[in-house]
Amino acid sequence: MAFPAKFDHDQILVEQKLSATIVIFNRLKQLNALSFYMVSRLLEIFQEDEANPNVKLVVVKGNGRSFCAGGDVAAVVRDVKGGDWRLGAKFFETEYKLNYLMATYSKPQVSILNGIVMGGGAGASVHGRFRVATENSVFAMPETALGLFPDVGASYFLSRLPGFFGEYVGLTGARLDGAEMLACGLATHFVPSSELSLLEESLWKVESIDPIAVSARIDKFSQKPVLKENSVYHRMDVVNKCFSRKSIEEIISSLEKEAQSKADSWISATIQTLKKASPTSLKVFLRLIREGRLLGVGQCLVLEYRIVCHILQGHHSKDFFEGCRAILIDKDKNPKWEPSTLELVTDTDVDRYFSKLDDEGWNDLELPKRNNNLPKYAIAKL
Repeated sequence: MAFPAKFDHDQILVEQKLSATIVIFNRLKQLNALSFYMVSRLLEIFQEDEANPNVKLVVVKGNGRSFCAGGDVAAVVRDVKGGDWRLGAKFFETEYKLNYLMATYSKPQVSILNGIVMGGGAGASVHGRFRVATENSVFAMPETALGLFPDVGASYFLSRLPGFFGEYVGLTGARLDGAEMLACGLATHFVPSSELSLLEESLWKVESIDPIAVSARIDKFSQKPVLKENSVYHRMDVVNKCFSRKSIEEIISSLEKEAQSKADSWISATIQTLKKASPTSLKVFLRLIREGRLLGVGQCLVLEYRIVCHILQGHHSKDFFEGCRAILIDKDKNPKWEPSTLELVTDTDVDRYFSKLDDEGWNDLELPKRNNNLPKYAIAKL
């Protein structure tokens, strides 16, 4: 991974406000997509602040119309195509370590999600104790359309959503607004964007790492938004009925049966979205989220690291590189997946992604050491 140039240091701004550290994503042209420098710097900041008794909480937000649009996967693909898949693996290794640290952090993290929150942006926020959505929030995990899979600990946090809503969100890449984020638990609070500056000023004055004290300050600015009439959250009965199935083929078949009995454009659009996604990505993620329901966040990230390393190697499938070409580089939006159909992706094919890599020098993800004085909400994730 290239050493950061001088201008890279402007990609993350850090301000100290009384007892709070304010971390600001500042890569506006890329919608604050996470570079290797950014995930490395974030890891440093969170480690330093945890050890600093003067810091009581960390606020994370983004400049512009995006909180964070994900990891800069186009840069990862360029690095890997340069000849060494391990360069890409280093990005994900660092990012996943950051996700684990945030998930088990001993101090409150408050993420202000006033805009786009996708992929790696979810990993940099959802693991934290407080996530504040607004009327501008747009959440999505669109990785299956890229030949990747929802990672950054998504197998942990999506599997904890109500019913089988996590399967729906992760497999389809569906976009959720702030009200839907609050309803399903991806957000802990909803605050109108006009109130954010006052909220931040209040958070600076927190004198304790007690999450109850932090929550009380956010509560003063919070509202209960009304779900839109066409919100997918009103269709939870169909989501649970269809996305609880054991295989992708059964999920699609179940949706098709629903479409025959209901005139609902959402159902047909969901079917088409699944049929356009990478068959390998869909099958790998369905198995991953089902396993994630029974695992701690660290175990989920270890599995995700294995899978992403297999994908970067490209021995089993090159869908990730083809997806990035079609969606991000050439933008023809017509990826040629290989294998091309669900039927051609066998259980044995999926098994390979969950195995340790047979590659000299490769090791499973080594998670950051954590102390024994973690708050109960962090311990519960282990």
